[in-house]
Amino acid sequence: MKFSYAMLPDYPLTESLESIALADELGFHACYAADETWHKDLWLLFAAAAGRTSRIRLGPSVSPVTLREPTLIAQAVATLDELSDGRAEAVLSSGNFGLLAQYKIDWARTRPLSRVKEALHVVRTLLDEGAVSYDGEFFSYEGLFTFARPVQRRVPLKLGAMRGPKSFEAAGELSDGCHHALSYTREAYEYAVRHIRAGAERAGKDWQSLDIGAWVVFATGPDSAAAKDAARSMVGIYASSMPEEQLRRNGVDPAELKPVIDAIAAGDLARGIELTTPELAERLSIAGTPEECLQKIQREIAPTGVNHMICAITDRTLVKAFTGRDLTDVADVNTQLRLIQERIMPAFA
Repeated sequence: MKFSYAMLPDYPLTESLESIALADELGFHACYAADETWHKDLWLLFAAAAGRTSRIRLGPSVSPVTLREPTLIAQAVATLDELSDGRAEAVLSSGNFGLLAQYKIDWARTRPLSRVKEALHVVRTLLDEGAVSYDGEFFSYEGLFTFARPVQRRVPLKLGAMRGPKSFEAAGELSDGCHHALSYTREAYEYAVRHIRAGAERAGKDWQSLDIGAWVVFATGPDSAAAKDAARSMVGIYASSMPEEQLRRNGVDPAELKPVIDAIAAGDLARGIELTTPELAERLSIAGTPEECLQKIQREIAPTGVNHMICAITDRTLVKAFTGRDLTDVADVNTQLRLIQERIMPAFA
């Protein structure tokens, strides 16, 4: 089981760079960030981080092909790969539906999975060959080339998926893996892995060679209650992007979450947090002491075939930035990185 740090690039950049360097020093597999307008630009951040690190891999999880043109994703990945001496990768998706709505894009009309499949082909071709000619439904090129060339012989490209089953199967069949966000139960991951495996086997690939990642809301520290309260502050914000099918696979009735989502959509974050019960937060996060987090990973995720934990660490700074709540007893990002390395990762070595 690999462990990676998923960050939201909303901290002062000097602090983000320090945390990435620490994750590198501690042996984390990768640092990922969301390629979204809401946050600071991950490509510039990771370009700076490349020169301060030596082992950790860097890239978007995810980059939205609805908003960022696929050839520009390929150009950015190749440039980052050269800067990092072969440590770049990318996870592609159609994008955050909430963000698309702010661009007045109706995601249902974008044919998201077909668009992502086509974009994956374009990014793969431009990275591998340095040029692309293609006449697709969504993207078309004639002799487009780039001097941005990766160091790796084959840059890993994966798909982000949440709803399924076709998106999970596409990831297994067409890409180098799947990052599945915001699930916390064995049922949810067994469902995802079953369909990732079906896609891989259809393509004649060993499904266990794929990167199968669990991207989870995560908070840990010596104070269990404080860590769980930090996670509770963010659960509604994240869960608003979960499809109903995924909520059910995580033991949540969509009707139970609707008042939370409605409050957040109306801009009343305080009310959204108030309506997020501790029980609901427990189901939709991994939070508590390192031992509690370890037990949940071992019980719900590790037995399913997932081979990569991607911890979207929630700390005092992030909670305050998003919600205005100041949780003084919550461990900071660097403390949580150290606790993961010291008290969780050894169980999977």
